[in-house]
Amino acid sequence: MKNNILKTICLSAGLVGFTACSDFLEQTSPSEFPTQNVYESVGYTEFAINKLYGDMGQDQTYSQYIPIVWGLNTDCELIDGLGSEAYNTGHRRGVMNYNASAGWADLAKLWDAMYGIIENANLAIEGIDGSSLLASDNEDGAAMKRYKGEALTIRAMIYFDLVRFFGDIPLKIESSQPDLSNAYLGKTDRDDIMDTLIVNLEEAVDLLPWAGQSSYTTERVTKGYAHALLANIALTRAGWAIRETAKDGYETAAYSDPTYPTQRCDAQTREKMYKLALKHLSAVMMEGPHSLNPSFENEWYLLNQLKLDETYRENLFEIPLGMGFTGELGYSIGVRANNYTSKYGRNSSGVQKLTAPYFWSFQENDQRRDVTCSNIKIEEENGVTREIMLGNAPFGIYVGKWDVRKMSDELNALALSTPESNKWFTGINCVRMRYSQVLLMYAEVMNELAGGPDADYEGSANGMTARQALELVHTRAFDEAHKSDAKAYVDNIPNSKEAFFEAIVDENAWELAGEGFRKFDLIRWNLLAEKINQFKSDYMSQMQDESSNGYPKEVYFNYTDESKTEIDMSSVTWHGIPAGKTESDYQDKASFWGKERTASPKTQSETNLPSISSGLVGSNMTVINRYLLPIASTTISASNGTLYNSYGYTN
Repeated sequence: MKNNILKTICLSAGLVGFTACSDFLEQTSPSEFPTQNVYESVGYTEFAINKLYGDMGQDQTYSQYIPIVWGLNTDCELIDGLGSEAYNTGHRRGVMNYNASAGWADLAKLWDAMYGIIENANLAIEGIDGSSLLASDNEDGAAMKRYKGEALTIRAMIYFDLVRFFGDIPLKIESSQPDLSNAYLGKTDRDDIMDTLIVNLEEAVDLLPWAGQSSYTTERVTKGYAHALLANIALTRAGWAIRETAKDGYETAAYSDPTYPTQRCDAQTREKMYKLALKHLSAVMMEGPHSLNPSFENEWYLLNQLKLDETYRENLFEIPLGMGFTGELGYSIGVRANNYTSKYGRNSSGVQKLTAPYFWSFQENDQRRDVTCSNIKIEEENGVTREIMLGNAPFGIYVGKWDVRKMSDELNALALSTPESNKWFTGINCVRMRYSQVLLMYAEVMNELAGGPDADYEGSANGMTARQALELVHTRAFDEAHKSDAKAYVDNIPNSKEAFFEAIVDENAWELAGEGFRKFDLIRWNLLAEKINQFKSDYMSQMQDESSNGYPKEVYFNYTDESKTEIDMSSVTWHGIPAGKTESDYQDKASFWGKERTASPKTQSETNLPSISSGLVGSNMTVINRYLLPIASTTISASNGTLYNSYGYTN
């Protein structure tokens, strides 16, 4: 299926000005063709919509920037910049540690690419609205309605991401006039933007099919995704945000900057947004074809294999990327093949890392830990490809959801054939919403509206409570032998709104780490700075603890093969050597996080740890809770005086 959609994108490229499939990012805008030649034809309209999907495969959008870099740093996900690198304002390593400046070139690259997609979506929406085919009571009319739904949903997704990155931004929902009279717009309050997106998505859900209808796959925006995206926007609208100026009638947080306050809307508006989110989440759960894959590991295996899950459709929308053409999931993020290996080639895979306290937080037997957290790297030693246990690297755990060892033979062959010095494109799709997120948002909303985890509320999904929704997500992560333990954990969460919300926050981390979503959930909960500080405190406590509850200085392990190339991860003594066993029962050992107790110098605790997210929680922060990024200086210079920076950033 993935190859089919790539071919479709390439075909559309050829018919609207592409020269080759590999150049599909450099597309000719539909605006260069007479409207009647595009939108009075279902075929040409499809090409215009396919261009939107193609543009989402740019490095500057969803091939690299957004899924791999721009969702950092949180309490469990880190950019690969520690120590002095964390203060580099001209590189992602400093910017994602909240030490940003308007001079970082990637700011303008993302801005331009995203507004380019918005412009083409505006053209498509206007063209479809002006087409005689839209009112047709036949297949052509149905197709045009679907294409409009796709354009509305894609535009909403793009705007939502821009709001989460920059805050207040220009809202432009009409195509540019030839004289550019409507091209230079000032900022629109993000609440007004989100209100507009909600209205747009309410129209889109009526126009889009469910995944599986008429061979419609999750590689296109679906009715289910439009519902879930609307719910996510509604919850963000109800949540906390740092503001350029205080808004009357809004609640100000205790942890807030005096000039740029962190606020949320009034209780009445919040309730309205929660009810709206519940309506659309319940629709996905009761009417849609989506469910949890019973195996968390298998869901990620399918992604690495470039296969769609046509059975459960857990992923509501995957941006289609093309092997060899675009997509860095599994290359820039994932299990690392360090330098060149004869078995897997090489990748960089070090852009994003996970933290020791996060690894330590999982309930015993939670299979998500070993899928998500990779404490190994792959290296070539004397012509043999081997797995090497990482040492004292508590902030250097690789994200294991993308794993070269699980990729298809075809993808592996591509990696092996790519020169060592060159980047290769995995084509692994970028997932924008999973069904587990729907369940977690549902649990959050039901807990809020019902006043706790066990009560029903009007509009619920067949009476499902918040606790029952959370249970589905949590117990899925355990095999049959341990599901009773998982259920006991959920059952033992206290019956209070506050305690259950804390459980939702924890589950969010266990389920979603590495996927670029947690940061924005923590922001709307006003927990980002608090959770980062908590992770730092937890690390120091766990590192200093020499008991069984703390980090050991060494870990011992066995291999699965006689040649000692593959580590048996089930044998690793993460919490010390078990009773009844000795060092002699293991084939190998490696230094571990507890080594920091006796290290000299104490690089991890005294240099690296203070540098992490230093612009948000460190001693050098200039604005309290400044998680938003500045608008690029070049973008401001080109705005005809309509744009400016806030939050203490200079232009």
